Amino acid sequence: MIRKHIARLSIVGFAVLTLGACTPQYSPKPRGYFRIEFPEKTYQPFAPDCPFAARIPTYATVEPDRSPDAEPCWMDIRFPQFNARIHLSYMPVTSRNNFNELVEDARTFAFNHTVKATAIDQQRISRPDAGVYGLKYEIKGNTASSVQFFVTDSTHRYLRGALYFHEKPRLDSIQPVLDFIKADIDTLIQSMRWK
Repeated sequence: MIRKHIARLSIVGFAVLTLGACTPQYSPKPRGYFRIEFPEKTYQPFAPDCPFAARIPTYATVEPDRSPDAEPCWMDIRFPQFNARIHLSYMPVTSRNNFNELVEDARTFAFNHTVKATAIDQQRISRPDAGVYGLKYEIKGNTASSVQFFVTDSTHRYLRGALYFHEKPRLDSIQPVLDFIKADIDTLIQSMRWK
């Protein structure tokens, strides 16, 4: 009787294994992200009541900085569809020491991200025909600001910019948008002129 019972269990076990082997194997699907629809790259003149002008994207809006310590020519170029902004802060250069402090502040702001940054690349900005000089910092990794820059004429005018996303910094998910906005920052810098 025990042999019959073992034989039945063996047949049932064999049938279960045979039927189970015929079903397809499933594996978890990789994490997906929403498809991002990018607008067409078109630009418009941007000439605020400040000592500078440039070209900005038509899909961006400009708002004054409303923080309590904001200066008159501090503003945000907002990208509402990407939950991002480029914060611009203009400061007049009043002396050589003041100029050196402003340049050092820009470097300090960029290098404050070294805790989370995997690398910080510096690119020199030099447009002698327009009197525009400066540095652009590309900060790699999961940092609060991925691109920062400053431009100056070295004697009277200084403008600093920083790109911020209003999301938890995850480079793998924001990379396509970051690349898209980097091109807009490059256009802003290349079209910058002093008034």
